[in-house]
Amino acid sequence: MMRTDWTRDEIAALFDMPFLDLVYEAASIHRAHHPRNEVQLSTLLSIKTGGCVEDCGYCNQSASAETGLKATKLMDVRAVLQAAAQAKDNGSSRFCMGAAWRSPKDRDMPAIVEMVKGVRQMGLETCMTLGMLSEKQAAQLADAGLDYYNHNIDTSPENYANVITTRTFEDRIETLENVRGAGINVCSGGIVGMGEKREDRVGFLHALATMPHPESVPINALVPVKGTVLGDMLADTPLAKIDEIEFVRTVAVARIVMPLSMVRLSAGRESMSDETQALCFMAGANSIFTGDKLLTTGNAGDDKDSALFARLGVRAMQGEVKAELEAAE
Repeated sequence: MMRTDWTRDEIAALFDMPFLDLVYEAASIHRAHHPRNEVQLSTLLSIKTGGCVEDCGYCNQSASAETGLKATKLMDVRAVLQAAAQAKDNGSSRFCMGAAWRSPKDRDMPAIVEMVKGVRQMGLETCMTLGMLSEKQAAQLADAGLDYYNHNIDTSPENYANVITTRTFEDRIETLENVRGAGINVCSGGIVGMGEKREDRVGFLHALATMPHPESVPINALVPVKGTVLGDMLADTPLAKIDEIEFVRTVAVARIVMPLSMVRLSAGRESMSDETQALCFMAGANSIFTGDKLLTTGNAGDDKDSALFARLGVRAMQGEVKAELEAAE
């Protein structure tokens, strides 16, 4: 049975391990539960960009950010399905769709449902991130066959108000409970490198590891964007880029405390060295977003990823991948 009773002291002790011992421990746990040398390729498409009323300090899609990003309407269903087909042709097994909303309006749900159904018919795993969900909306997505819903907790409960003021940490948890209650797999992680302390990274992973473990855990490194609160605050400071050894530590601890979850390298990967990414794969990361763009910021790109995989002897996972937590119970 997977542990959900981790203490903060236990997680802090993992962070404090000698680096090589920590990576070895994480790699051993990873190999016990996941195929070695396989990484899931996921594609993320922004289906509605900008104009969000939330004030997330890291996000250039916030209406309060001064980045020059133009708000768009919800994409046409056919255009989304065309993008999904291209993602599948490029080797992705999961297609993720994100809309810059505080929460979806009921009038938008029919189109969202059609997107989910269409992508699933292609044989791709489906994931949506639409902001906060009501129980009714979660049930609609479940009925459509949505595989995963992404709703990141972002950081530790204690640090949350330093990043976002328009909703609370508890609001995040409520949406995750609605998603889980509807029978949809949970995708939830956060962002490091926002000026937080290690104790906040401990608190962030503790929050995830003491709930029913998310089936997917994206670990993002902040991409400071000029015009956002955190981008302006951190762009010219050493805090703007988290130490790469500390980033690998975070990945390794996530793998140890959530052994069956897919741990995904997400935003910030385009500025990581090949060596850092290789260490992350060794430490248990087994999912990436591929393509040239991640919502509205740059990403490593398919060609660069293919070259890295060839150098490392890593291959893309084929077909649907679902972490079944009850299998270990």
